[in-house]
Amino acid sequence: MTQDTAAVAELTRRLVSIPSHADEGAAGDAVEEWLRAETDAAVRRDDHGNVLARRGEGAASLALVGHHDVVDPDPSQVVSGTPDDPDPEYRIEAREGRLHGRGTADMKGSLAAALLAFRDADPAGELVFASFAGEERGGVGARAAIDDGFAPDYAVVGEGTTGYSGPDTTDVAVAHRGRRGSTLTAHGTAAHASEPDAGENAVYRACDAVDVVRDLPAPETTVLGHQVRGSVAVTGIEGGSGWNVIPEDCSVTVDERTVPGERVPLDRVETVDGVEWTVDQDLPPMACDDADFADAALAAADAAQTGTPDHVVKPHATDAGWLAAAGTTCVVAGAAEPGEAHTATESVSLDVLERCRRLYRRVAERWPAT
Repeated sequence: MTQDTAAVAELTRRLVSIPSHADEGAAGDAVEEWLRAETDAAVRRDDHGNVLARRGEGAASLALVGHHDVVDPDPSQVVSGTPDDPDPEYRIEAREGRLHGRGTADMKGSLAAALLAFRDADPAGELVFASFAGEERGGVGARAAIDDGFAPDYAVVGEGTTGYSGPDTTDVAVAHRGRRGSTLTAHGTAAHASEPDAGENAVYRACDAVDVVRDLPAPETTVLGHQVRGSVAVTGIEGGSGWNVIPEDCSVTVDERTVPGERVPLDRVETVDGVEWTVDQDLPPMACDDADFADAALAAADAAQTGTPDHVVKPHATDAGWLAAAGTTCVVAGAAEPGEAHTATESVSLDVLERCRRLYRRVAERWPAT
């Protein structure tokens, strides 16, 4: 293990050891303390738990972005206490060149790589670091920071892009899908099931609305020559109060994977009598709007590894969606591989973490272009 790999491994282990599924405050403290001790940057902690730092000067700014909260650990990832405890001891193990534990891949490993790159880079312009709280709760930290004026010109968001174009290759995502979760609520009139015509069956109305959803086309678009295709699917239905009662209410859940600039016209379900549509969550998609920046990030990724990376599309929503919607030009690049995040076997390659450190530093030293 090289000295640089050992450094990113040590910092990752330190961050992962701090529970941050129920309360990410202590993890934010650790990030803030490290920045104050290791850099000369202007560091601040906002009222939402976000950790922000700035160094360097220039007409344009580049941000290295991550988050320090995690999802609830699996029981196997806890040494003492239970996953329901706010402060259990997390299990962290190093095996065969990988670090195993909750948050290693999503995304404290890439966060550690970004911290080291932020410290060590000779930035080409103003360099910003941001570690957001509440990413796993719908991007609440990023949204709050944006509302408070956080607006870098460019950003590299460190969510996982390793293994997309090929094994052991860290790619650069120029787009990702969003997610809109909706509920269709059908209202009817209750009656005794022996006299069904005396009521209005809410389940039948809900089924009519499901037929509308079934016929809606999936959205699609193109970003920098790459196709981004969304989807829409009914994921649940619930209604009725008894086997002998005509149901007066029925609800249907719909999962829609959105693409930049397009939405499925789900409002069409409201053409069915008694049906209303409500949006429960809308995580925005992301599209990079600057081909030069996308190419610069790809060149940095190429220089950081022996494999040949590519521009890719990421299927999952990230904080890049909120930033892009607010006007920041974004790409996504990080260590996590498909199938690692949020699992009982979550792990990250230490060599890939060091690769990401090199990638982030190279972007910071060559962008914004002058």
